[in-house]
Amino acid sequence: MNAGDTAWVLVSAALVLLMSPGLAIFYGGMTRVKSMLNMMMMSFGALALVGVLWVLFGYSIAFGTDAGDGLFGNPFEDFGLHNLLATGGSMPLVGTIPEIVFVGFQGVFATVTVALVSGAIADRAKFGSWMVFAGAFAVLVYFPVAHWVFDSKKDAHGTFIGGWLNHLGLIDFAGGTAVEVLAGAAGLALALVLGKRVGFGKDPEHRPHNLPLVMLGCGLLWFGWFGFNAGSALAANGEAGFAWINTLVAPCAAILSWLVVEKVRDGHATSFGAASGAVAGLVAITPSCATIDPVWAIVLGLLAGAVCALAVGLKYRLGFDDSLDVVGVHLVGGLVGTLFIGLAADPAAPVPGRGLLYGGGLALLGTQALGAGAVLGYSFGVALALGLAIKAVMGFRVAKDVEETGVDLVIHAETAYSSPSATTGGGFHPLGVRHTVETLLEQHLERRLGQRPADGAHAQREEVLAGASPAGTVGS
Repeated sequence: MNAGDTAWVLVSAALVLLMSPGLAIFYGGMTRVKSMLNMMMMSFGALALVGVLWVLFGYSIAFGTDAGDGLFGNPFEDFGLHNLLATGGSMPLVGTIPEIVFVGFQGVFATVTVALVSGAIADRAKFGSWMVFAGAFAVLVYFPVAHWVFDSKKDAHGTFIGGWLNHLGLIDFAGGTAVEVLAGAAGLALALVLGKRVGFGKDPEHRPHNLPLVMLGCGLLWFGWFGFNAGSALAANGEAGFAWINTLVAPCAAILSWLVVEKVRDGHATSFGAASGAVAGLVAITPSCATIDPVWAIVLGLLAGAVCALAVGLKYRLGFDDSLDVVGVHLVGGLVGTLFIGLAADPAAPVPGRGLLYGGGLALLGTQALGAGAVLGYSFGVALALGLAIKAVMGFRVAKDVEETGVDLVIHAETAYSSPSATTGGGFHPLGVRHTVETLLEQHLERRLGQRPADGAHAQREEVLAGASPAGTVGS
């Protein structure tokens, strides 16, 4: 065991953990004020649930002994991590670090990946339904795909026993496919399942309500991303430094190109564009941060910023409501970064490859395309099936009246900003959730009818509170 390497990976794991609350702040600032807490809760809910599942059996599925021709590991091999808790001379290692440290580092990857998906369904999702989806998606999609991409184990005889995409030679240093493409494809599937928000494409209220929070969340994500990428070296060495520099420069370039696109297209360079450009650059450099040199990282950042800035508008042209641009930034940026390796992979880099521009022909590009396509198709298909099943069994989307009034108060009995004059009321009511919801519904019916609720409206309110109204009206 190397103490320096162990310390670096522990710090990196903490940095990646910070990305989940950073994502919650980033997404929360991007939503409407009346659904901000629901959006943030989806990130925290995913963190809590996936963290538990990872320790119980998720790590075994992702990194246990292969039990399915490179598709998944044995889920019972390290159940509850009982085989990995030894210390001293009998402590199992991954490289030069204790395996239990590796478990923690990979676990926070899992939590933030699932949380990323939630941005596609902001403003309209039931929290309970999201939690069911998050758990099932982690088990059926993220854990197996992490095995496909990241597990590179060999047995005592040197025979490869890891994931099938890793065996094929896919280069994905920190998760361009297993994190970004996977989350973006699932986000697209859920956006199709839940449908468009009320007023999508027409209501000016569908814009970030707090841009300083968006910028702050972006900064926290970027800070954590150094652990995400440089920590994936699993050592405090030159490889980590190489990845760190690329994780700095690619987002810088992406900010510039996104702002240029905004200026040319819209006449303004915005703070929201700067934050979005940074994330697009981070997404794109993730798979290639140890495989392309810094000049190519700048080129990739410029490309990703421009392409993603254009891609976020596809939802209006194609008619799907990806609320917070998970598809336009994470799916498209992940594809750009993954495929770029096939062009600019450097045989002299810490994680070497030979891209087309280095005389490698189309072989590596084909492998990268196959890997990205396989993850995209699998994640989209399973997420679509899960979303439709949850919609049929328990409902996935809140009803129109709840969406218009505010998901935060109805689902969580809270508001992000406590103000007596706010149209959605103040914070948690001291008399309890029922009183809060009663007050909310009365205010909503008053606004709708232009007067105090009539008897029929009161009856409607009581039906809602009793759970007798159509599925999806109120509740988590």
